[in-house]
Amino acid sequence: MNTLETERMSHLRDYAIQCLKDEAEALLDLIPQLDDNFDKAVKMMYECKGKIIVTGVGKSGNIGAKIAGTLASTGTPSFFVNPLDVFHGDLGVMTSEDIVLALSNSGQTDELLRFIPMLLHMNVPIIAMSGNENSLLAKYSTIHIKVWVKKEACPLNLAPTSSTTAALAMGDALSIALMEIRDFKPKDFAQFHPGGELGKRLLTTAEDVMRTEELPIIPKDMHLGEAIIHVSKGKLGLGVSLEDNKVIGIITDGDIRRAMEKWQAQFFDKTVSDIMTENPKTVLPSTKVTEIQHIMHKYKIHTVLVVDNDRHLLGVVDHYSCML
Repeated sequence: MNTLETERMSHLRDYAIQCLKDEAEALLDLIPQLDDNFDKAVKMMYECKGKIIVTGVGKSGNIGAKIAGTLASTGTPSFFVNPLDVFHGDLGVMTSEDIVLALSNSGQTDELLRFIPMLLHMNVPIIAMSGNENSLLAKYSTIHIKVWVKKEACPLNLAPTSSTTAALAMGDALSIALMEIRDFKPKDFAQFHPGGELGKRLLTTAEDVMRTEELPIIPKDMHLGEAIIHVSKGKLGLGVSLEDNKVIGIITDGDIRRAMEKWQAQFFDKTVSDIMTENPKTVLPSTKVTEIQHIMHKYKIHTVLVVDNDRHLLGVVDHYSCML
């Protein structure tokens, strides 16, 4: 390694800092570029009866694929098509009810422009996203969203860096705006992400995670000395009292400790009914884990009982069962 290389190696972090600053500035510069065209684009995408078909070439294509994925996962039917593939059969997936979101920093990408006449012939609306509002892409688009950057983060001002970051961010802005209009909720997100952590918590029910075997059942007239044994064997830190097979109360480790401190020598003369909490928190088998977590947090409890509509005990869900 020569002296010049050694000197450059000593500034690696400085290069990274400058790159991040340049790209951050490019993102902030997008804010004043937002205009009525952004509003019109979101409205058109929201009212679209077909699909949002995202397209772009090269790095713009890579960004377009990610934007299509974000749109699709947040409630807007969308997928990515490479303009080069359109000439080999992919045009058949498009209809006049679709919208094309076309990305090109220059707005002059040849492969993309050759795709435009086909869309115009099919009366497919085009939302263009480029840094050149005077480009051919902008001219022939239905709506043009300006995504212009002063310079690339690349020291040669050649490699797509700030421009692709800006395009990606504008795609996210479109997606977020559409989510807000649709009133897209966590439960909706879970339906599009069933394999993720959020999806699991939002789709999993009490029936999926409840413990059903060897439940610590204790009658209300059982003496506390015997009840302790049942609670301990149950390994749930609680005992459930039933009457006519219906839940009428619950005692916990904490209840037992407080009773021992309160009654001391008389503790063993007391029964479950003396300390049990009547009408404990219960949920139905169909209750989602997220709702169970909300109940536990709100009432500062660690377990809930799963019952049917007649309050027959079906199982127990504790805090650890909800940790998916």
